[in-house]
Amino acid sequence: MPINITMPALSPTMEEGNLAKWLVKEGDKVKSGDVIAEIETDKATMEVEAVDEGTVAKLVVPAGTEGVKVNAVIAVLAGEGEDAGAAAKGSGSAPAKAETKSDTAKAEAPKAEAPKQAASPAPAKAEAPKAAANGSGEGRTFASPLARRIAKESGVDVSAISGSGPHGRVVKADVEAAMSGGAPKASPALAAAAASPAAAQPATKAMSDDAVLKLFEQGSYDLVPHDNMRKTIARRLVEAKSTIPHFYLTLDCELDALLALRKQLNDAAPLKKTDKGEVPGYKLSVNDMVIKAMALALMAVPDANASWTDSAMVKHKHADVGVAVSIPGGLITPIIRKAEQKTLSTIANEMKDLAARARTRKLKPEEYQGGTTAVSNLGMFGIKDFSAVINPPHATILAVGAGEERAVVKNGEIKIATVMSVTLSTDHRAVDGALGAELLGAFKRLIENPMGMLV
Repeated sequence: MPINITMPALSPTMEEGNLAKWLVKEGDKVKSGDVIAEIETDKATMEVEAVDEGTVAKLVVPAGTEGVKVNAVIAVLAGEGEDAGAAAKGSGSAPAKAETKSDTAKAEAPKAEAPKQAASPAPAKAEAPKAAANGSGEGRTFASPLARRIAKESGVDVSAISGSGPHGRVVKADVEAAMSGGAPKASPALAAAAASPAAAQPATKAMSDDAVLKLFEQGSYDLVPHDNMRKTIARRLVEAKSTIPHFYLTLDCELDALLALRKQLNDAAPLKKTDKGEVPGYKLSVNDMVIKAMALALMAVPDANASWTDSAMVKHKHADVGVAVSIPGGLITPIIRKAEQKTLSTIANEMKDLAARARTRKLKPEEYQGGTTAVSNLGMFGIKDFSAVINPPHATILAVGAGEERAVVKNGEIKIATVMSVTLSTDHRAVDGALGAELLGAFKRLIENPMGMLV
């Protein structure tokens, strides 16, 4: 019996990926654990291993294909003793391939509002209890996002449609066939939810693509399609700003003591031998010390080391600090796990490695997913202060500005000091003003008395 290889979900939020490269060809024999392909997600390039043993009968999705949906068939294996040609013909791979990015784009082109409607969770929740009509037998109808959206817009009950996709999944062609054949309509409650502007769209309607382009002279611009990373960043930012009540706190930290300690520690760094000769074992940056100070501040104010859920407050036992890293086309936030327990030199070397692999998209999902807080530093660009957007499920993010010489008043006299402005964004549901102020005060004490980070 043919064995379908499907596009894996390489992270909990992954909906589609790009099939960058095949590492096998038709006719090759593979066994469990063999690396067969490279998949590009919005954040990283990852290797895919075979789960079953067999002969590659057909590569359904060509290398370089973009926007392949999760669970779509990408290849077919022939089992032991099975004819590869017969396995390829009997795989039922065509419906899965029809759900790739090109068809999705064609279907979505006439309506700029479609992504908003597809993102609404209301119809999915309403359909979950219904008995599956496509043979799943588990009370859930499996349908592609595109098929589900078309069914919702047409008022068709997707649970009453028999799916022809992999494992009985309902695909676009099934919905269109059901529409022409008079499939059962959705329940009044579901139809109302689909038609409700409040359920499907934000209060302020965004301009359509055509409306935006009409504002500019033809030929005065180039259109650059969004890649997966930029789409994910846009979706996450909209989610964060529309669902998290942000609250901001700003204060100034004097850096002179920290800069002096940093120089002393870097000068004392032991040398290690490399292929480039002897180099220091570490090189601390101000950002490394900010990461450590933020971690220790969260340990000092544990109520702020939290994440909000509707049913409970998640109180974290460790400070896992994400650090925003700019990469081509966007940014990613690799995480220093248990930063409160690590030495400054360990944080510096980990951060150097994570940042380098982030820029080549070689991070593993566990290296950038999760975390309990984050740090975003634009000081190297000369930015004095700014407010960062919280990255769910975090409840805080610290925006760090440039250290610069400023006039300060000490004991009634004007002095010159190196000052850095920081702004803490908090999720007001989890960290209110007083608690945020306590956390930021603990951070300031550590920055201005940095020897406390060494004990």
